[in-house]
Amino acid sequence: METNNRHRATRIAIFNHKGGVGKTTLTVNVAAALAALGRRVLLVDSDPQCNLTSYLVQEDVVDNLLDNSDSEKGGTLWSALKPIAEASGGVRLVAPLERLTNVYLIPGDIRLSEFEEELVPLWNDCFQRKPKGFRGTTSLSYLVNQVAAAINIDYVFYDAGPNIGPLNKIILLDCDYFIVPAACDLFSIRALKTLGRTLLSWVNEWHTVVELAPDDVYLLPGSPRFLGYIPQRFRVYGGTPSFDYARYLPRIERQINSDVVAVLKKADPPLASDAVQLGLIKDFGSIAAASQREGQPLMSTSAGTPAQRAEAEENFSAIARKIVERVERA
Repeated sequence: METNNRHRATRIAIFNHKGGVGKTTLTVNVAAALAALGRRVLLVDSDPQCNLTSYLVQEDVVDNLLDNSDSEKGGTLWSALKPIAEASGGVRLVAPLERLTNVYLIPGDIRLSEFEEELVPLWNDCFQRKPKGFRGTTSLSYLVNQVAAAINIDYVFYDAGPNIGPLNKIILLDCDYFIVPAACDLFSIRALKTLGRTLLSWVNEWHTVVELAPDDVYLLPGSPRFLGYIPQRFRVYGGTPSFDYARYLPRIERQINSDVVAVLKKADPPLASDAVQLGLIKDFGSIAAASQREGQPLMSTSAGTPAQRAEAEENFSAIARKIVERVERA
């Protein structure tokens, strides 16, 4: 399998196909915490809703990026992948934006949905051993590879949309690890029931593709390993999760164990070792809203009290340290 030119950066998706679990806020704050530990981080806004870009980039700049993404000077993810979607050429490199110290962003684009539509026939082309299928399905990985190498990145985080479409399929298959965020509610728990089976079906499909692939094509690794899960957006009382939310925590752990870890481990043991809780993130309320408004991590926002900001910094720093420990000892 041709992955010799893959850059050393560890690629991670914070992924749950259930929406409303706070994955974009989590992505920004974990990235900032990793940067504070001395790691260089690349964020890839691979959700056509562009929430990550809107979080980190001023509204007028976002408008300008989207208005010009179709041009030769375009700087979004669509600008890079448009030649693939339109079968007019190869990936066009775009320059990432440094939004926080040592945190870089490849901006998203609502037109990324057009690239996603083309992934279905490109995926089918892989099964017919057509080179364009392999070039198309690995084009996002290739782009990330080039950008990560150019700016010496340590960690790449994909901000994936809340669905199980073809775009998320190639994102997860490109990742070394995935993290599952889970809101403390019944809907989030129910969504976990299909997560493991979906990921396993993607991995199995890719194994078939690899068997059909010519010797000289770049391929995705196709083995995303479960790094851990993060319950979040719960209310606290007396410093601990309130009863209404705390009762969901053991249910989330059980569901992760039965429907993610057990499913992946049974099929391919290296994909999942255990259900590690990487951290707990409460509902930070007003400072979370200010963080999004100001384009800053929670620890740097102007809202809230110093104690609230310090608590947010410690929470996300603990998660970042655990990620580094689990990744860099592997």
